[in-house]
Order: sequence, then C-alpha cells, then structure tokens
Amino acid sequence: MIRSLFWFRRDLRLNDNPGLSLALKESDEVLPLFIFDREILKSPDIGAPRVAFLLTSLESLGKNLTHLGSYLLIRQGKPIEQLAAILQETKATKIYWNTDLEPYALKRDAEMQACCNDLGVQVHQVPDQCIQAPGHVLKSDGTPYTVFTPYSKIWKQQTVPILHPRPRAIKSPSELKSIPLPSLGELGHTLKIPLPAAGEKAAHDLLNSYIQSGVESYQSRRNLPALDATSRLSPHLRFGTISARTVHRAAALAREKNPPAAKEIDVFISELIWRDFYKTILFYFPHVALGSFRPIYDDLEWENNDRLFQAWCAGQTGFPIVDAAMRQLNTTGWMHNRLRMIVASFLTKDLLIDWRQGERYFMQQLYDGDLAANNGGWQWAAGTGTDAQPYFRIFNPESQAKKFDPEGILIEKYVPEINSLRYAAPIVDHGQRRLKALAMFKKVRG
Repeated sequence: MIRSLFWFRRDLRLNDNPGLSLALKESDEVLPLFIFDREILKSPDIGAPRVAFLLTSLESLGKNLTHLGSYLLIRQGKPIEQLAAILQETKATKIYWNTDLEPYALKRDAEMQACCNDLGVQVHQVPDQCIQAPGHVLKSDGTPYTVFTPYSKIWKQQTVPILHPRPRAIKSPSELKSIPLPSLGELGHTLKIPLPAAGEKAAHDLLNSYIQSGVESYQSRRNLPALDATSRLSPHLRFGTISARTVHRAAALAREKNPPAAKEIDVFISELIWRDFYKTILFYFPHVALGSFRPIYDDLEWENNDRLFQAWCAGQTGFPIVDAAMRQLNTTGWMHNRLRMIVASFLTKDLLIDWRQGERYFMQQLYDGDLAANNGGWQWAAGTGTDAQPYFRIFNPESQAKKFDPEGILIEKYVPEINSLRYAAPIVDHGQRRLKALAMFKKVRG
C-alpha cells in the first residue's frame, strides 16, 4: 500500500489541483495537511485581512474534504519539523505539493526536499501557480523575458494546461492528532473590517457571476473605480481557492460564445498573463523582493518623511482621489487597481517616499496581498521595475480624478467632507514635487 501526504499551501481547493490529483492517482491513501508556518505568521508583511481570509478558506476546505471521506490535518510550527514528524507518524513514503514561487517558499521547499531525501521519502513538486510556469515562456536564447509585450506574445502561443477534475473521494489514514483551526485572535490579529466570502464555492460563484454579467465590458469599465466593474477574484487567486487556469478557461469560452466582446475579454485575459509575468520575474530575479529590479535605482535618495507617509496611510493628504483610495483600502481591505497606481505614483513621485514603504503597507492591509503582483505594481509605478512607468511620467492626482472619477462618486463616498472646511489642505505642491522627483531620478541616472 502506498501512503502519501499532500501539503496544501496556496492551493486551497479540490477543483483543478494538479498536485492533489497526482497524489491521488499514484497513492492508495492520501493525507491532506496544512501547516501554519511561524516564519510567515511573524512576518511584518502579514496583516489581519489576509490571515482572516486564509482562515475562512481553510474552514471551507476542511468541510469539503470531510464530504469526500477525508479530513484536513492542521499543525503549526516550523514546516520541516512538522512534516518530518507527520512522515514518521504515518509511515508515508511520498509527499506532494504544488510549487510556490516566492523566495522564502523556494528556500523552505529545498530544505524539505533534502530532509525527505535523508528519510527516503519521494518528493513530487508540481507546477500550479501560473498558467504558464516559469521556463515555458522564454526568449530564443533560453533566457526569461523582462518586458511584458514580447512575453505576452509568446505566452499566447503556448497550450494552456488541462484542468484536473475534482476528486470524488479521498481515502486517508486514520485520523491523526490535529490542532483545531486557530482563531484570528490566537494568531495575534484583530479584524476591524468586513471581508468578502472566502472558500472554493465563493470563488466559483464569483467567477460564474462575472463571466455572465461583467467580463464582456471589462476593457470599457475596468478603469472606473466607482463602477466596481472588476472581477474581485484576486484574493481567490492569491490563496488558490480557484486556479488561474479555471479563470482563463471560463474567459476563453465566453470569448468564443460572444465574438463581439472579444477585445473586451482579451484585456481581461491579459491581466492573467500579467499575473504570470510578475510571478516569473520574481522567480528568475528574486532580488526584486527586497530592492529595485534595476539596481541603479537602489541609490535613489528618497526623503522618507514620516509625517507625509502617515498622512498618506490615513487618507489625509488633501488630494481627494488619493484620500478616497487610501480610505477604501483601510475600510475594506481592497483597492481598485487604477487607484493602486494613482496612490503609488503619489507616494513615490509627490511625497518622495521609498516604494518599499508603500508596498509593505499594502501587504499589511490587503486581503489579496500577493508578493509578486504587489511588488510588480509598486515597481511599475515607482519607475524602478521591468515594464516600469518611465520615471518622467508622473500622475497628476487632479487630472487622474477627472478622468477616472469624473462625477466624483468614489470621492464623495470615501471623503464625505470634501466640500467642507474640515477637509485637509494639500500636504505638498504637486508641481514643485514633480520637479524634485525628476531631479532625484536624473541624479542616479547620471
């Protein structure tokens, strides 16, 4: 009898889970498990919204496994120690997991691979996070792309991997001792905002709803935050309660059924390609997790004024679109992508604050916080990344508001005092700060 472990991480689902499917195909018994990694839990980038979304997703996953005759073994601690103990308890001879592309995860998984080699346990790591895994979209010389447009062109020429069916049953070894699913408070967090529904069913319901009534106008409406016209699937993709392949397939089928909407839907699909691109960049260039993609920009002389940073965090800058965006983030745990670009440009180019401070604040507040996407977006806005916004192209908050919130609906919602004397005066002069930003960048560019 072949007994195996399947280690859930960022793939909290049963539908289209390639690692789980392989484990079930090659094993007589499979024990699903999840480990609360103390190194991740104590990271300064972790915030209550993301942990709360994780807990609800795990609760849903546990119930789904129970319906299949299995259960979710939960442990907490250092993964390598917990997994070694579970392997000894179960006498399992194989372990499966879906690959995580972040630098910390790759280091952790390499250590686990070595540990399993010593124990004589077979390890099977399966690509999952991307539609096209790193190594599938390369230049003719075998090196990775660092510009999105040619990457996207080659990406579209690849065959999209098949979807793996949901298992009908999972036979697991007799129930092992598991800790109860911890509460948010037990993990050291307090949630002060409402969260959207989490879990696999919520993800599929959201996708189906958006495919039926939103994706056909994605390009036309996506940049208008007041319309709430985006899919809101980002947290589900981040925690893997739905796979990117599933989302892509649904969008591609919608495109086939509605040819007049093809251009609109192509832009939606392009966002999935951007997601793969940023994950690929993080995989091949892990230094971006700590510094600029282009190291020359690590020498930028940021002012890093804490008073200005705190005003930005609180949505008290005196620039209505910036304040509305930051208050949306602080009260909902989410921010519209157009607004993310605006506030990132404002922090780096108007306030002259290091993009890494904004990146970290986003990770602490967002329930969809994802290192690759967040880092890629911040470096784009700061002008330090791959397909970066040129350093000399600086968003004007006033013109951005007029273009993307022309009726002021979003601003009135989050900045109700906008027309009263209570509203804050602008904390900087945009024109003057723009010149300072240009000089700062020109200095390091020689």
